[in-house]
Amino acid sequence: MHFRLLAVGDRQPSWVDDAFGIYAARFPREWKFRLDVIATARRNKNEKSLQAMAAEGEQILAKLNRKEQVVLLDERGKELTSRALAARLTDWQTDSRDLCFIIGGPDGVSDAIRQRADFTWSLSQLTLPHGMARVLLAEQLYRAWSLQAGHPYHRT
Repeated sequence: MHFRLLAVGDRQPSWVDDAFGIYAARFPREWKFRLDVIATARRNKNEKSLQAMAAEGEQILAKLNRKEQVVLLDERGKELTSRALAARLTDWQTDSRDLCFIIGGPDGVSDAIRQRADFTWSLSQLTLPHGMARVLLAEQLYRAWSLQAGHPYHRT
């Protein structure tokens, strides 16, 4: 089973890459995890962001496999505890389809992406910088795996 993060936003501070890399390196080998990045569409002062979101959405859809499970990270999604995420992770793995997490651009994602998502997950009700969302996703996936595996990383 392959896991990946498809994220809009090609320029992240070095701390994001460093922190994300620390957690991604801890993922189990069988996840075959990878990060795919899509450049943020240009936005003009007078242009509505809908055109940019649509352009980013087309790029996202072009990179998705029809059989992949898609998890959209969005503030309007369902919040999960770490234990609930571990249970959901077990369900996703049982399904045995590849799994793709999506972080949209600065204005969110198009309706086409929302419709394609199998699940919409909110990391927090707070608005997070995209780089922070990447790091938080990686840490929470590692934590969920550690709960599944009985690893001491997650202490209660």
